[in-house]
Amino acid sequence: MKKYTNTGSKDTRSGFGAGMTELGQKNENVVALCADLIGSLKFDDFKKNHPERFFQIGIAEANMIGIAAGLTIGGKIPFTGTFANFSTGRVYDQIRQSVAYSDKNVKICASHAGLTLGEDGATHQILEDIGLMKMLPGMTVINTCDYNQTKAATLALADHHGPAYLRFGRPVVPNFMPADEPFVIGKAIMLNEGTDVTIIATGHLVWEALIAAEALEAKGISAEVINIHTIKPLDEEAILKSVKKTGCVVTAEEHNIIGGLGESVSRTLVQNHLVPQEFVAVNDSFGESGTPDQLMEKYKLNNQAIVEAVEKVIKRK
Repeated sequence: MKKYTNTGSKDTRSGFGAGMTELGQKNENVVALCADLIGSLKFDDFKKNHPERFFQIGIAEANMIGIAAGLTIGGKIPFTGTFANFSTGRVYDQIRQSVAYSDKNVKICASHAGLTLGEDGATHQILEDIGLMKMLPGMTVINTCDYNQTKAATLALADHHGPAYLRFGRPVVPNFMPADEPFVIGKAIMLNEGTDVTIIATGHLVWEALIAAEALEAKGISAEVINIHTIKPLDEEAILKSVKKTGCVVTAEEHNIIGGLGESVSRTLVQNHLVPQEFVAVNDSFGESGTPDQLMEKYKLNNQAIVEAVEKVIKRK
């Protein structure tokens, strides 16, 4: 088993901030728009260094999306920033009409996604955003796993033309992906090769999948772990190559079981190579107030849940 080491836990939103700081220096066409959450989105350095390219829109997210769409007409590359709930659900009409339908080069960047928003509770914890965004034609959807990958994704999006949704989080999590790991949109990353089961994980569940793989190895089960950072376009080639070898799959995500990564994988399997699948995801419910660890345990989004899902799916082979 290839070992990935936590080099020092960091929040993924700081990876976004670091990426924006670097983009500010490298690409004069990059502009940033924020909905009154500069500190939360880590826009501080970008605003300080490039005040002429930073726009504080205030608590007016719909206006922010419309302004961003307009800025693309002049050749700018706008990155919008607010919480995931306000980045998607609150402004879905504006995203659909002004960005996706119009094929505008807007990067919708969303922090505080999923349950790990924590104590702010169910009204702020969006668990359906991946589904909302992946249904929009032409929309690229990325969900990163740690600080390094979030920074790399932010940099990659500046060179990618077209509407995109970048999802990341609030809590401090293990930073384990190598800083020099290439980030290729739409290309999965093999983290651990195995023969008995494929674990396909995204976001905060990638690290949990690696822990689960070690626990499974101790039980004599060889788990292949794949980091799917791009939900759309999905790397179907990597998924099919793996499941044809292992014969079964577990998907793991901090998202509703309906509309997320698991369903995208299921469609790929049904159309190409049907194998048993189990899902580690929130089972069609809203969240609640609590610490991130409490919520991830209650809603069974951790390494123990992945191990249990693997043991179940292997029996179905």
